Amino acid sequence: MQKKIILMLLTLALIIGCSPTLPENKQVKEHKQHAKQESVPAMMHDSASPLVSPAAPLSGVGMAEKRRGGVVGRPAFSEGMPMPPPAWNRESYNAVKENGFINADRDPLSTFSIDVDTAGYANVRRFVTNGQLPPVGAVRIEEMVNYFSYDYPQPAGNDPFALSAEVGPSPFHRDYLLARIGLKARDLAKEQLPSSNLVFLIDVSGSMQDENKLPLLQQALPLLVRQLDSHDRVAMVVYAGADSVVLEPTAGNRPQEIIAALDRLRAGGATHASGGIRTAYRLARQSFIPGGNNRVILASDGDFNVGVTSRDELARLIEQERRDGVYLTVLGFGMGNYHDDTMEILADKGNGNYAYIDSLLEAKKVLVREMSGTLFALANDVKIQVEFNPARVGAYRLIGYENRALADEDFKDDSKDAGEVGVGHRVTALYELIPAGHKAIPQLDPLKYQRVRSSAPTESREWMTVKLRFKPQGKSSSEQISLAVDEVRQQGTTDFRFAAAVAGYGMLLTRSEYLGEFTWEDCLRLAREGRGQDSEGYRAEFYRLVEMSELLAKQQKNTDTAQPLPQPVLR
Repeated sequence: MQKKIILMLLTLALIIGCSPTLPENKQVKEHKQHAKQESVPAMMHDSASPLVSPAAPLSGVGMAEKRRGGVVGRPAFSEGMPMPPPAWNRESYNAVKENGFINADRDPLSTFSIDVDTAGYANVRRFVTNGQLPPVGAVRIEEMVNYFSYDYPQPAGNDPFALSAEVGPSPFHRDYLLARIGLKARDLAKEQLPSSNLVFLIDVSGSMQDENKLPLLQQALPLLVRQLDSHDRVAMVVYAGADSVVLEPTAGNRPQEIIAALDRLRAGGATHASGGIRTAYRLARQSFIPGGNNRVILASDGDFNVGVTSRDELARLIEQERRDGVYLTVLGFGMGNYHDDTMEILADKGNGNYAYIDSLLEAKKVLVREMSGTLFALANDVKIQVEFNPARVGAYRLIGYENRALADEDFKDDSKDAGEVGVGHRVTALYELIPAGHKAIPQLDPLKYQRVRSSAPTESREWMTVKLRFKPQGKSSSEQISLAVDEVRQQGTTDFRFAAAVAGYGMLLTRSEYLGEFTWEDCLRLAREGRGQDSEGYRAEFYRLVEMSELLAKQQKNTDTAQPLPQPVLR
């Protein structure tokens, strides 16, 4: 009996002693390594991690690829291949409160600042392509609608803008209407564009080492550089734990020198963005071209952790710097620790625009195809005010533009900041309308101290009047144009239906309370009907994106026991 007990104990000891140690989850290990790297004090980064390496040009294969098991000499990131979602998520987005219906009898004016940013759509595409529905805060419907081009009338003569509008049936509610307002900025030939004074402000902190960040940026910016000439100049500032000027102002017809400076960049260190911002604006002022395009181009993931890091303080810093006539273009890169909320506010306060670069093709769209609109402002402080006729419109709802709302009295106040519109830009805004007399109109108590509008029907056939106010480039006082709308179409145009499909897609992603009867199938149908010519294939890509999102939404609905992914921060 004792021998059996001893034999059992020896066997048990042998089993325990030979059991292999379970390896740490690779993704968790990568996360710890990344977190450890970012937590190293800034002084150590400043002394041990140079901002610029004199070594050979960066091949796109770095530490990030080695961690993922990539083959040396073969880039881990390739065009058209979705990036795997990170094992951790520190992305942050602004919380958005959706616009509701407003009683037109009580408040017939709707006023907002123009927005020509497109980052929202590219970022949503990145999430869906990687097999994940985006967080609600990432969905800004106006940026999704304005990602696409529409066939708007060209401005007449020397007018900087042309206004257009179309009213047709709403796809969201059977008895409602949808109004589409279109703005087309005047095109300019390349030889008519002013000379450019560009300062590239590049984040080279440790968080930028992944292949879809600094390596992608190093592929993207040369697309812009190769379009410059001897009248243009480029400088370059980089920042990590500290900032450094790595390229003094250089003529645009010396692209080899500019691209060589880009290729020498290496990622490492903390993120002292505020120092880099100040240095970049100082350099832009030193090389200022009167009447030219003076602009800082910030490329980052928005993960600022040294110096001024508060969004409010950063906003004030950018507002101070913009007063000297230097604009700001913001290019976002990366995932996992992407801070969209910070990047958006910098572009908004810097009199600039905001794009998200998730691929080399997107870089080509932003920096080559749409370069004039991206870099050359045609007008400043562009505002729209719509006056609805209460005899026709009972209530209205602006779809999107939640963070662009203005007080009605701001429309004529030239001291109030608003959006900038670039050369050739197209801007779209959508309103859903409840016709007068409809039972769904929000009901309000009668006013006691104000005169009530007469209930007698007005003679006007107009549904609304659209007013556009703007400051032409180089001027400090505003000009205004307006357009009255008195027609309702039985069926919307091709562009009308496509814009409605994109807006509906955003509402499906956010599970809007104003979706009404709209479904994924309706969205796909409108996208098919609104495809049109689609010479660049962007609308076909949108259709595939909606298809994939519908599948992801169904999977999410049917999954009850799956472990939820970490959610981005909403501020």
